[in-house]
Amino acid sequence: MDSRQAILNALATDPSDSTPLPALDEDWVKYDDVVQQLADTLALVGGQMRIVADRTQLRETLNQMDLYRRAATVCCLLPDMANGSVDSQVPVDPDGLQAFDVMIVPGAFAVAENAAVWVTDEHVQERALYFLAEHLVLVVPQDQIVHNMHEAYARLALDEWRFGVFISGPSKTADIEQTLVMGAQGPRSLTLLLVGS
Repeated sequence: MDSRQAILNALATDPSDSTPLPALDEDWVKYDDVVQQLADTLALVGGQMRIVADRTQLRETLNQMDLYRRAATVCCLLPDMANGSVDSQVPVDPDGLQAFDVMIVPGAFAVAENAAVWVTDEHVQERALYFLAEHLVLVVPQDQIVHNMHEAYARLALDEWRFGVFISGPSKTADIEQTLVMGAQGPRSLTLLLVGS
């Protein structure tokens, strides 16, 4: 018998009891003001948040943002504001994608606990688009904020989409000396626009 098989046999005969999974119906963290908590947490991870009164003021808010006004290329995949840079329903070759200065996409909901925003391939056929832009703008309805990741996971319908990911703040990396670099492997900035009803 080889060493691999000996290890597998030893594991198969191990009498240790399995550890039960923790209960998921606990009283998890709740915030008095989820919007403020979301803004504070997003600032801690290097992002910024703006509150927009309603959908009609969204374009005005974008036009006030320096990164949007200075952008040479913008890809807006909001269903009611698409600018034609990319047809979100046409499959694209990720190797042929250009990097956009600004990418504007809808997020399904945000998590106050860690400033994560759930995004899927509902409006974006090629998931690489989330990570190629210099600046990422996520648009989330203000009434779609949950307190914590337990509430977030309860909302996920994983069989609905081929792709989904939580994004929290801009791209970050650090070396062994703990030097933090923003935007090294993805967007240099992330702006969350919370839109009222």
